[in-house]
Amino acid sequence: MVILSEWFSLLGQGAIIAALVVMGWLSRRMGEVTRAPRFYRGFYLSGMLLAISLGARVVYLIQGRTPAELHEDMLAVLLITGLPALAITLGVVIAWRYWSWLLAERG
Repeated sequence: MVILSEWFSLLGQGAIIAALVVMGWLSRRMGEVTRAPRFYRGFYLSGMLLAISLGARVVYLIQGRTPAELHEDMLAVLLITGLPALAITLGVVIAWRYWSWLLAERG
């Protein structure tokens, strides 16, 4: 039986996807002004990877698979744990590359 909190945990991942897309929009606008390279596309890639992971989680929840069953399936571990880790790491690297100038500015 699937616990209701597992369904609510999907909201957190959806919020991170939305935050990555917003960061992509902001970075694109800033990049147009500063003529920076188009690294902001990495935010969209991160959001897409997280969306794939979210879709896999939904499929596994609909199937009624328990977390113990998922830990035995290597594909499920890669989709539910590995893909979000890759996506967040990519998002952090892109954010650092695009927005590190904010930390360098001193009053």
